[in-house]
Amino acid sequence: MLSSLMKSSRPFLGMNPDFESAGAVVLPVPYDRTASYIKGTSAAPEAILDASCQLEEYDVGLGLSTFDRIKPYTLEELQVRNDSPEEMVDKVSRAVSEIVELGKKPVVLGGEHSITAGAVAGLGDSSVSVLQIDAHADMRDSYEGSRFSHACTMRRVREKAENAVQVGIRSMSGEEAEYMTDTGIRNSIFLAEEFSEGRIKDIISLLGENVYVTVDVDGFDPSVMPGTGTPQPGGLQWQEVISLMKAVGNEKKVVGFDITEAVPVKPMPTTEFTVAKLAYRMMGLFWAGE
Repeated sequence: MLSSLMKSSRPFLGMNPDFESAGAVVLPVPYDRTASYIKGTSAAPEAILDASCQLEEYDVGLGLSTFDRIKPYTLEELQVRNDSPEEMVDKVSRAVSEIVELGKKPVVLGGEHSITAGAVAGLGDSSVSVLQIDAHADMRDSYEGSRFSHACTMRRVREKAENAVQVGIRSMSGEEAEYMTDTGIRNSIFLAEEFSEGRIKDIISLLGENVYVTVDVDGFDPSVMPGTGTPQPGGLQWQEVISLMKAVGNEKKVVGFDITEAVPVKPMPTTEFTVAKLAYRMMGLFWAGE
């Protein structure tokens, strides 16, 4: 599949290295077919990549140039806009699988959160743990006629991964709450009101050695990420998430990550710029020391 995808004309940071030298591969996935409230996530990958060109190569928070260390290579966007959820998930899975087989780390830019089910399946590693940042549990078995809706993402992920830890949650259905109780996974669900930097050790302790990170931007408080499809008040702050990402990068092997559910809101590019900075910081925290 990757052989049919050209080098992006709109690369992350405005630069594309040689593929061979890249440590990470950025895969834009413009998809919002199952969005249940505000649509527009399909426009996010392009907007995030545009915003990334305004970032400094030097990350003042890390004291280094992440680009020099990681050399992220950006692909053209995956052609999924008109696909069914099942078709999209399959394409994402196959693309991520090829990235991994080529020895690169996948960085998937959504698009809605349903893409994560494909990304985790594409890792081909049932021993992986998944760390989710999100306002919503995303644990329905089916929603609006689809088992691959963005409202079902973590239900599908938990079928592919060894375990998952969900952080920042502050919205779920009665069905989801009952499922968590029946399956005994409530201890791996950290509500937003339960999160503090003191709980980071508890979160890390529940993750295995190899970790995939999925960030739904509505996990942040809307004051940080105002552009998203299903906003919820009372979310995580920037530094709280960065502290968690730093701990994960220090103590675990991160095999890839995605950032989803951003909706560009004109004329202020606050959300897409913040997502670009988050993606760059996560690359540095996870892989700059390798």
